[in-house]
Amino acid sequence: MNQTILILITLMSAFLVIYHHLGYPLIMRAMLRRNKQPDVQITPRSYETRNDDHTLPKITIVIPAYNEQQWIAEKIRNLAVLDYPADRLKVIIACDGCSDHTAEIARQTANEPECQELNITVQEFINNRGKVAVLNQVVESVDSELVALSDVSALISVDALLIAAKRFNDPQIGVLNSHYRLLTPGSVGEANYWNYQSKIKAGEAAMGSTLGAHGALYLFRRSLFHPLEADTINDDFILPMKIVAQGYRAEYEPRIAALELEQADSSMDQQRRRRIAAGNIQQLLRLKQLLLPQHGGVAFAFVSGKALRVLMPFLMLICLIGSLLLAPDHWLFFIMAGGQLLAYLLAAWPLCFPKLNCHRYLRTLSYLVSGHAAGLIGTLRYLLRLDKGRWKRVDA
Repeated sequence: MNQTILILITLMSAFLVIYHHLGYPLIMRAMLRRNKQPDVQITPRSYETRNDDHTLPKITIVIPAYNEQQWIAEKIRNLAVLDYPADRLKVIIACDGCSDHTAEIARQTANEPECQELNITVQEFINNRGKVAVLNQVVESVDSELVALSDVSALISVDALLIAAKRFNDPQIGVLNSHYRLLTPGSVGEANYWNYQSKIKAGEAAMGSTLGAHGALYLFRRSLFHPLEADTINDDFILPMKIVAQGYRAEYEPRIAALELEQADSSMDQQRRRRIAAGNIQQLLRLKQLLLPQHGGVAFAFVSGKALRVLMPFLMLICLIGSLLLAPDHWLFFIMAGGQLLAYLLAAWPLCFPKLNCHRYLRTLSYLVSGHAAGLIGTLRYLLRLDKGRWKRVDA
């Protein structure tokens, strides 16, 4: 290969790697400072009936469940204490061919005295068809104005639905995202990653629309829902972005909290990240129209946040290989090669010696690099058609 071309490719790869990890987050932070989160005031109901309760939108919370007996009781008890009129709220627990006691425990919990006012339906599907099939069937049957999708293992803040109802008074909002938090992070790197993602979500909203949502909790207008393709992997990205593609905004609401109870070990986390990576390239292909300039800030965020994330493992490899090839003849690439090798060695240190008390920055670097490694595997699996998009629970 002509050395000039190799130099240009290597430098461009290095620029994109730096831009994705440093430049884009700084732009999001600047956007957030310029566009403050709207100060939406709500009046707490304090669980008392109010004269204006009938003006609140009807909300259906849909909870897909597959072998969730560990968390289902706590989830239902959490929903029972949400401060929202009982006649404006419905809950559907959709058990997707569970082989454990999820449905039985759900019914028992729904009959507890503190849960009896909750309008809850437990739907059992005999065969495990996958989360997307369940969502398509259940959401299609919903007749409320708003739909909330939530994971079984995530607890919702008590005033979440009142805040959501107020935000949806804006007719341009099609999707509303919650603030995702971990009760017990699996690692320092994981905690830092989700804090970073929350800031990115707020910045994206300031630019026009957040990209996707987190399955722990998000809400959308039922009238904007269209069934998902059967092989959809990241349904919590495709579904919201299809609504954005219709001309609506996806907003981020930090006052609505979704607290994740389940702690993922390193094996579960890596499997989840490989699956997300496979979904990232799928959604890039299926939502490529959002890359067009006519979508403004959404297109910019989609390119910078999602498209580059798909390409990032490959760009990192190109940058490293190109630097190594050019290092003997150019001092700049000698330094670049040395810096990259040192960074990867430092990232591998906590993985090779997990019991050592490494600095949190080192663990964050390790989490970041291992995530890109998982992304490389997930992307290749999708391109080689090894991922079929079937929803299966990841067990410890």
